[in-house]
Amino acid sequence: MQTIWANHALLPSGWARNVLIEFDANGRIRTVQQDSPARGTQVPFLAPAPVNVHSHAFQRAMAGLTEQRGPNPSDSFWTWRQLMFRFLDRLTPDNIEAITAFVQMEMLEAGYATNVEFHYLHHQPGGVPYDNIAEMSERVAAAASQTGIGLCLLPVHYEFGGCDGRNLAAGQIRFRNSIDRFMTLHAAAGVALKSLPDDANLGVAPHSLRAVGMADLKNYEYHFSTGPIHMHLAEQTAEVEEVEHHWRARPVTWALDNMGIDERWCLIHCTQMTPDETINLAASGAVAGLCPITESSLGDGIYDGVRWTDHGGRFAIGSDSNIRISLSEELRTLDYSQRLRDGTRAALATPDHSTGRRMFDSILKGGAQAAQRQTGRLEVGYWADMVSLDTTSEHLWARAEDAILDSWIFAGDDRLVSEVWSAGRHVVSNGIHIARSEIVAAYKQTLNSLKDAL
Repeated sequence: MQTIWANHALLPSGWARNVLIEFDANGRIRTVQQDSPARGTQVPFLAPAPVNVHSHAFQRAMAGLTEQRGPNPSDSFWTWRQLMFRFLDRLTPDNIEAITAFVQMEMLEAGYATNVEFHYLHHQPGGVPYDNIAEMSERVAAAASQTGIGLCLLPVHYEFGGCDGRNLAAGQIRFRNSIDRFMTLHAAAGVALKSLPDDANLGVAPHSLRAVGMADLKNYEYHFSTGPIHMHLAEQTAEVEEVEHHWRARPVTWALDNMGIDERWCLIHCTQMTPDETINLAASGAVAGLCPITESSLGDGIYDGVRWTDHGGRFAIGSDSNIRISLSEELRTLDYSQRLRDGTRAALATPDHSTGRRMFDSILKGGAQAAQRQTGRLEVGYWADMVSLDTTSEHLWARAEDAILDSWIFAGDDRLVSEVWSAGRHVVSNGIHIARSEIVAAYKQTLNSLKDAL
């Protein structure tokens, strides 16, 4: 058994003092005891560490390099997308492993304990599979082995260039799989995860309504009967218009009518929904995977978070393009977007809980559901996914309970994260990942090899 003692801890019942937590060698919590004498590793503050529910790790290497305006005066998500396609054609398996390890390290240092990797770069340049069709999935798993993060791997099914079934463009060809080949790849990715600890798990991701055929989308829950299912949905107005034109319904409406959307599903972005769609999707029990920094960067629009939560909708947070990996900033951006749209303050607060506490509680629950991971609670039987903040910092000084979360999210930043455990693996100490030096060195070497493409 390993023992953590916290002066203040966030338990399912609320804030508690002098909390002793013991977890076994596999990373499962076995004891939670309040009002306990101090022993073991001692921290001033302890909370469950959330899931990062949506990431494309390789895009981190592009961060900060897409801020020039292109020749088209309506430069938008779609021109950024073309740059991304040109860049990824240069990536090797070694590059993917190094970039992914760097991204996972940054996630851990930001306070996340789990990486849900929406992984769609599968094949060689030109689209020919590697000898091991799951080569790239193995590299994502190898990165998780180095960083110690909890991994939920989502191999992505990507077949078409649009709702009309057109062929993929040159930059997309490394993603392409028919449903039969994808099922082979998915099974091989599951084998790749066997090298990781027991908390790693496998899901699946049909990329979007644009990238998978209508018949296959209708049968996804039958093709893949277990594990989480994630999909991009209603991110851009151009996507909405394309789906309406070819399939005679808006994306959210079509998905609800045809895909058996329920608690297994996590729908990413959903920034382009009508009020009725928002209410109906919330009622399905699916999780909305929100990525506010990326959605701001790409001009996706503002998610209707107030209406969603008022109707019982569940949400989680992801870093998506990884232009900036910051848990506190994702939450701050989410809430501030609601304030700017509606001309209000503390838009997501309730009479019982502050804004920060309500958002934090929501992403703990939503992230656990979306990853199908027993996490988000300091409770016996759950994974020991935990984060401690530095309450000796001037930014948290004289703060207690919900005010600590509010001050971290709205008045501080992720430098306040001091310790992180993922399934009991103590991977961040004093704010620094235990393998930071070698991970950063490999990442820099990769950037040197890619500088012409960047």
